[in-house]
Amino acid sequence: MEFLVLTPFILQGLAIAFDEYYFHIKRGLPLWERIGHPIYTLSVMICLFFVLLVPYSPIALKWFIGLSIFSSLMVTKDEWVHKHHCPASEQWLHAMLFLNHPVMLTCTGLIWAAGVGKASPNWVQAWLSHPEALYTMLKTQAAFSVVFFFYQVIYWNFIWKEKKVDSQ
Repeated sequence: MEFLVLTPFILQGLAIAFDEYYFHIKRGLPLWERIGHPIYTLSVMICLFFVLLVPYSPIALKWFIGLSIFSSLMVTKDEWVHKHHCPASEQWLHAMLFLNHPVMLTCTGLIWAAGVGKASPNWVQAWLSHPEALYTMLKTQAAFSVVFFFYQVIYWNFIWKEKKVDSQ
C-alpha cells in the first residue's frame, strides 16, 4: 500500500518537471509567474514542514487541513490569466497538477498520522506499515521543495534573461 501513497508525489514531481523544463523554458515567464510560482512552492513547503515539525494531534490535524486547503486554492489563483500565455497542452497539465495537489497533501497527512503509532487511527496504521520510511520520504520531499523554491527564485528572477514576454 505504500506505493499508492507515494504515487501522488511521483506524479507531482514528474508533471512539475515537465511543466518547468518544457513549457516554462520554451515560453519564458512573465513577472507575475516569476513571483507567483515560488509562492505556490512555499505553500507546499509550509504543509510539508508543518507535518515534519508539529507532532500529530487532532488539533494539529485541523491546522494541517486548513493549510492544505489554502495551498490547494493558492496554486489555482492565477490560472484564469494562463489562457493568454499558455497552450492548451500546458493548461491541461496544470489541471492535472491541480487535481493531484490535494491528493498529495492528503497522502502527506496520512503519512504524518501513521508515524505517531497509537495516536493515529487503526486503519492508517494497518494501511501504512512502514511509517518511518515514509516519514523519511517526506523529509526528502521537503528538501526537494526547498531546492526547487530557490531554483525558481534565483533562476527566473536573476539568471534568466527575459525574452519579449507579455506581462498582462
